[in-house]
Amino acid sequence: MERLDKILVSQGIGSRREVQKLIKKKAVVVDGAVIVKPEFKIDPENCEIKVNGQALDFKKHIYIMMNKPAGVLSATEDSSQKTVLDLLPDELKRKGLFPVGRLDKDTEGLLIISDDGEFAHKLLSPKNHIYKRYYVELDGDLSEDMIKNFKNGIKLKDGTEFLPAKLEIADKRKAYVEICEGKFHQVKKMFLTQNLKVLYLKRVKMGGLELDGNLHRGNAREMTKTEKSVIFIGK
Repeated sequence: MERLDKILVSQGIGSRREVQKLIKKKAVVVDGAVIVKPEFKIDPENCEIKVNGQALDFKKHIYIMMNKPAGVLSATEDSSQKTVLDLLPDELKRKGLFPVGRLDKDTEGLLIISDDGEFAHKLLSPKNHIYKRYYVELDGDLSEDMIKNFKNGIKLKDGTEFLPAKLEIADKRKAYVEICEGKFHQVKKMFLTQNLKVLYLKRVKMGGLELDGNLHRGNAREMTKTEKSVIFIGK
């Protein structure tokens, strides 16, 4: 059971003060009864809630797919730079949202934004082997030996070790790479060990979830239940 005002805030209806005003103005109805006390407690998953006559589609958590553009930070907030949360349309904004994992500022592609910490942990934990697939463009030619090197795992001079990864050569300077970790600048550092510099990087898939080809750069939409579940199928 939760406070009515807290529930409405969590669903993006407004700030705490705004929803309290709505409630006191008799604009909120729960199971056919007008509620005028913000502190009134209900079970939102088993109640019919209407705000200004419109039924509230309560969701405990939200899962958003974004096609992240370059030049935007994968962060909840920043005092001087635009973040992925700043790009969200108003109807998707709600308290507690955060990017699930990160993409470097200059990296594009599939990014999930949610307010579900348990889901994020399950998706990002290396032990669950949820692979992330990236499209890469490089400043030099790829070789078959690099495929073996990635498969065996990469170790940096500073002792940092990366788990075995899958490298697919698409063209002499274009490739797809799959990793189940998300260490800082990982893909770029792995290619640097092969004397190659990443010129362009885009995440195209996480587990069994592929980036929606109709989702333009900088746009975001709510994920379907099928999309949420298929992530954990494609290990």
